[in-house]
Amino acid sequence: MKLNKQYQLTYCTNIHPGEDWDSVMQTLDIYVPRIKAALSPDEHFGIGLRLSRQAADQLKNAHHLATFKNWLAAHDCYVFTMNGFPYGGFHRQRVKDEVHQPDWTTEARYEYTRNLFHILSELLPDAMDGGISTSPISYKYWHKNEKKVEAAMEKGVKYLSKLAWQLYEIRKQHGQFLHLDIEPEPDGLLEDTETTVHFYQEHLLPQGIQYLEEKHGMKAEEAEECLREHIRVCYDVCHFAVMYEEPATVFQRFEREDIRIGKVQISAALKANLPQNSAERKLTEQAFQHLSESTYLHQVVAANQNGTRQQYPDLPDALEQINDSQYQEWRTHFHVPVFLENYGLLQSTQDDVLKTFQYLQSHPVTHHLEVETYTWEVLPEEIRIELGESIARELQWVRENFEQA
Repeated sequence: MKLNKQYQLTYCTNIHPGEDWDSVMQTLDIYVPRIKAALSPDEHFGIGLRLSRQAADQLKNAHHLATFKNWLAAHDCYVFTMNGFPYGGFHRQRVKDEVHQPDWTTEARYEYTRNLFHILSELLPDAMDGGISTSPISYKYWHKNEKKVEAAMEKGVKYLSKLAWQLYEIRKQHGQFLHLDIEPEPDGLLEDTETTVHFYQEHLLPQGIQYLEEKHGMKAEEAEECLREHIRVCYDVCHFAVMYEEPATVFQRFEREDIRIGKVQISAALKANLPQNSAERKLTEQAFQHLSESTYLHQVVAANQNGTRQQYPDLPDALEQINDSQYQEWRTHFHVPVFLENYGLLQSTQDDVLKTFQYLQSHPVTHHLEVETYTWEVLPEEIRIELGESIARELQWVRENFEQA
């Protein structure tokens, strides 16, 4: 649905379990008409579609695509953005670091993403740009030294450059503007502003420009514009909040580097100030333990009293060190509903969401806004409400707070 006339707002359907197309279609049919009726009864309603490789392969079928197009038309809905980060199963099984598999060093990741663009191209309304968010190249702990990181970056850029060329040709021949939106995440090879800028400066642009010059005869300036236009960044508010980065500072740095934003994912992490009193700290530890679960990664970044930070790959690793007195604050990757500020002794990073809204009011860095709260099934039961009601409440909260920002 439209927000302030210039933004497309939706939610990401990765909140719904379902790895094959029939399951995805079933959940869309259950939830989307209800949510649209509650929020956008008289206007078109956009969907942020998440498809696994299996579902994407099935939806590519001409019959399924035609049926889905008819369903979208019948319900006054459309698709303008997709989530192409999780390739395989994403619910009710161990996901953890496997969410990065296969990474951008593989043909499988490239082919999956290419299939998603084929589907998006078929579904995208006229005069609208379409984007797909994706993995930050790979998971950093899989690459044990700098040489292996460099090798992963080189392979990743090769596939990204191939894809950029295809998206460039689609725009040239058909006028349709499509972009891939890389999503930095704690412990990804791209995990914050600095690693993202470094990737553009040292890998994507020099290697990608050379590839496009040699392979397709593009001039250097044309190749650079092709890469900047079609390979963008997905700014996930939760991910940058976990890394203690201020939204305005990140957006301004990206603007100076001419790194373009394809999508803002509206999401919130969890945080807590760690009491120095041992009894009070024990209560905070118990609050985090209550959220430690076996499905998703919950990276933790601890802020120390001396201004340094310590990263842990998951909550159990961090909990072993929670009594270290140098830690004064923890933030953990946990996409909780954005309309709640407090979770018992813990708080959400809702402030970063509101700061992002304030920045977007005067700096429309993208037109795509997507609420992404996928950890619904692993939240404690006492803070859950009915799923459709929760999604509608999140979108309503975004609409109200965006307008007031």
